[in-house]
Amino acid sequence: MESSLYLEQFKRSFAIAKKNIRIYYSKGPVIIFGLLVPFFLFLSFYIGRNMPAEALIPGLLGMTAFFTATSVGPVIVPWEARAKTLERLVSSPVSLWTIFMGDVLSSFLFGALVSVFPVTAGLFIGVEVSNPLILGLGIVLATFCFASLSILLSAYPPTDTPASVMMLSSMIKFPLVFISGIFIPIEELPDWGKTISSISPLTYFTDLARYSVQGNSYYPVELDVIVLSAFAILFLVTAVKIHERTMQKRL
Repeated sequence: MESSLYLEQFKRSFAIAKKNIRIYYSKGPVIIFGLLVPFFLFLSFYIGRNMPAEALIPGLLGMTAFFTATSVGPVIVPWEARAKTLERLVSSPVSLWTIFMGDVLSSFLFGALVSVFPVTAGLFIGVEVSNPLILGLGIVLATFCFASLSILLSAYPPTDTPASVMMLSSMIKFPLVFISGIFIPIEELPDWGKTISSISPLTYFTDLARYSVQGNSYYPVELDVIVLSAFAILFLVTAVKIHERTMQKRL
């Protein structure tokens, strides 16, 4: 009985995710912050630097997964609050957990699907993935973790203005990119830089990507997996709890 109840809630979450996919994947902020920003960041990093492709692909994959998986979530709640469709969802026979799990799934799918392109590009130019199973697991865990973070980024302040939420999320996301070992390997950072980088979930995915492609990592692979999973749970639970407190101010 309980398992059938969970299955029904998951079906409703998936229905919400399908609705989000149809509506939000083509929105301007999603295209700009999810696709164009990581591309131009990587381009500015790559031009003029004589680096092997094996050293570039993990960073490109890390930026792609991070920006794509965090580009959909911050848009959904304020946009639906403004369009008054959030009221309809909240008044329907679904829990807030079901609604926000649908939002997470739509962000997760966007991030996971787009992350395939850097991997494909790497294979096309001759980059070998020595640990494809680890890389696949890392992409799944990381994009789910980043998708959960995106829902947390939309939790406060309780506004119906997407631009305000995107501005706040950008103020958090951009510093994380520069402290997460994408542009400078973690082992080359000073001690204070290594300490700061350890609080970023992107650090552990970049580490997994480097291990999968280059065969070496700063942290043990098991630690990367455990920390990404812990961050995902923390972000999701915290996001839903904050949304529960602020939902009345949005309606």
